[in-house]
Amino acid sequence: MKIIGFESSCDETAVSVLEADADGKLHILSNAVASQVETHRLYGGVVPEIAGRAHIEAISALTREALSCASTAPSELAAVAVTSHPGLIGALLVALGFAKSFAAQNDLPLVSVDHIKGHVAASYLMDTPPKPPFVALVVSGGHTSLYFVEDHTTFRRIGESRDDAIGEAFDKVGRIVGLPYPAGAAFDRLAKDGFVRATGKEEGYFAAFPKCETYKNPYYKFPSAALADGSLDFSFSGMKTAAINLLHRFEQTGTPLEGDLFAAAYTYAAVTSVLKKVDAALSRYEGASLVVAGGVAANSHLRGALSALCAKKKREIFLPPLSLCGDNGAMIAAQGYYEFLAGNVADSTLNACAADDIP
Repeated sequence: MKIIGFESSCDETAVSVLEADADGKLHILSNAVASQVETHRLYGGVVPEIAGRAHIEAISALTREALSCASTAPSELAAVAVTSHPGLIGALLVALGFAKSFAAQNDLPLVSVDHIKGHVAASYLMDTPPKPPFVALVVSGGHTSLYFVEDHTTFRRIGESRDDAIGEAFDKVGRIVGLPYPAGAAFDRLAKDGFVRATGKEEGYFAAFPKCETYKNPYYKFPSAALADGSLDFSFSGMKTAAINLLHRFEQTGTPLEGDLFAAAYTYAAVTSVLKKVDAALSRYEGASLVVAGGVAANSHLRGALSALCAKKKREIFLPPLSLCGDNGAMIAAQGYYEFLAGNVADSTLNACAADDIP
């Protein structure tokens, strides 16, 4: 069975063709992505109207590329999967409208995919995919949430950020530090330099960091984003605001900023906040494995800390390859495959929505 997936929820236009073998194992036949990073870098963030127009310009050629690379004709497809929510409305409507037309023209069933479920579905494309039930952590520029995944299509939200997402917390602060948009990867590298300088360790620097003198400096300590109310929720706005206020204070007083140490301390606060809630979630769901998904799942410090946590708790962890952490069509096709098997087929009235519908 072959399925095509369309994605345009933010600033990447993506089309992918997957094939499920006789055992239900998913294989990527093509995964075409048109990034808009260079365009939005001029503005320091995604401009929704520009993103929508760029999707319109890219999607037809990208679809031809994906089908050609997969050596697949539309008549060989079993279904069409498309992100319908959540995301930027103007951006979502481009792939959704195109997918509806593509499905109608080729007499193919249309499958609606929640973008969040799509991120988790990236793990199904690993050589050894996870089997539900499991706990899923989705961390990106727009989302920081924990889910209990009962089966491939049934998710239950068990924790979330009540304000900013972790990816936004990195990007906004990184921009003020002077890093190019998107700041995530550069912030990751800068933080590693800071960890190594502060601890003198090339390995195990994350665990050693809270014990070093640098971290004891009040300038380089930030509040936790893990809410202390017994929930599995986060609040990254306070941590982000504390960092921005510190940067402004340094600028106003002429205090030199040690960017690498600042990045290390900020990263440590963000990652340990996530660790605390993931630890609590895994304790709540005894024996459950952990799936980590979304753009911030590419952060090397988060990946390392979560891997160490799961090793300590003797739980399996599934970390998709970096190429599948960001938005892509393969993850949408993967989730679409399971939605299709479950009989969740949409009709021509399917519309886009800015919010997700996971309870």
